[in-house]
Amino acid sequence: MRGLVAALFGPLRADAKADRIVPPSGVTGHLVVLAAAAMAFLAVFALALSLASGRLAERWGDELAQSATIRISAPAETRAAQTQTALRILETTAGVAFARALDMSEQQALLAPWFGDDLDLASLPVPQLIEIVQEDGGFDATGLRLRLEAEVPGAVLDDHAQWRAPLVEAAGRLKTLGTVSVVLLAGVMAAMVTLAANTALAANAQVIGVLRLVGASDSHIANAFVRRFTLRATAGAAGGCVIGLAAVLMLPRASDMGGFLTGLGFQGLQWFLPVLIPVIAGAVAFCATAWAARRVLREVA
Repeated sequence: MRGLVAALFGPLRADAKADRIVPPSGVTGHLVVLAAAAMAFLAVFALALSLASGRLAERWGDELAQSATIRISAPAETRAAQTQTALRILETTAGVAFARALDMSEQQALLAPWFGDDLDLASLPVPQLIEIVQEDGGFDATGLRLRLEAEVPGAVLDDHAQWRAPLVEAAGRLKTLGTVSVVLLAGVMAAMVTLAANTALAANAQVIGVLRLVGASDSHIANAFVRRFTLRATAGAAGGCVIGLAAVLMLPRASDMGGFLTGLGFQGLQWFLPVLIPVIAGAVAFCATAWAARRVLREVA
């Protein structure tokens, strides 16, 4: 185990003076820093968006799981009687914590976003709605439907299952999308670092030949390149991560009125997740540069 750790982190513990054997990378080095910073910035937002979307979908799913609605479509002369019958049934239904019939103003407020505040419900055949709040264990929806069919012919029970299932599925997909986005960003950064390392090594082929003549081993030369590109990628990713977190902090806070467009960010221990981004960037740069260095050194042998 100790040998594996030494093999992985040995180049990073090397003397900083070893970097002097590698000529300045110029534009190539700056490209690594810029690419790492951009990828880290995008990774922060990918994480923030996926986590916030997942929280929103889970919250909606939990709220819908604890509520249900009965819709009574009946003639005006029998609607009140059927409403009272449905409420009596709910009072004796196990798992129902609370039930009440919505008044006319509440139903008008529900329809206002689509039809405006001037809608006259008295002139429309709008059904009577009954709000149901379930206990933690829920109620037997099948049994309640059978009782309603027998005693309240115009009642339809909606336990929100058809709305809850897509939200729970969306939460899982959004979390997966965030993970895939981070992996893709890591892959793009690995490609950029590999290209930069290949360019730097190819441009310094003569220097590598001279170093070999004076006794420098390929591992010593490779370690110098690995250390330089790994540290630059880590520093760039750290800078991009800080800028990304600052941008996330500037976004609007969570709001019930704002819906999906507010509350994009991290909560609780989730704030520690972006700290892993520079670590992942450094590990990706380490592996990509080590592979590129050893491959190019074999070719210029």
